[in-house]
Amino acid sequence: MPDTAALPLDPRAVLLDAVAADRDDAIRQCGRALLNVGAIEEPYIETMIERERSLSTYVGEEVAIPHGTVLGKDTVHHDAICVVRFPAGVDWDGNRVTVCVGIAAKGDGHVRLLSELAQILLAPDRARALRESADTAGVLRLLQPIGEDSEE
Repeated sequence: MPDTAALPLDPRAVLLDAVAADRDDAIRQCGRALLNVGAIEEPYIETMIERERSLSTYVGEEVAIPHGTVLGKDTVHHDAICVVRFPAGVDWDGNRVTVCVGIAAKGDGHVRLLSELAQILLAPDRARALRESADTAGVLRLLQPIGEDSEE
């Protein structure tokens, strides 16, 4: 499979047994995962919180996709995603979230990442498998594009 088709997910940014006090704590943990793989500078994390305050990133199927605002783009070193799973769940403004897929993108890269993630996560079986995956390899496999010939 070509590199351009794969989502930019470093295995070190997959955390399967996280615990969060609340939504903002969960978002900060996503930000720290992106920071730890060198994708962002620390100020980006606060833009992720700002984004959530203006527009929820909850997408259904117990999944949220937190990402920063336009103002945070200058603190992004390279496009990346992280997967942080909260088995006990996190209250996300009245919705239960067990998986956060954090995004950091330069330029308009977030549009492509969101589109690819939506295709994957809107398939209920794949979203359920992501919530239940027991290992990093399983998460990496699940976040590959659905069709090998997929252009979008």
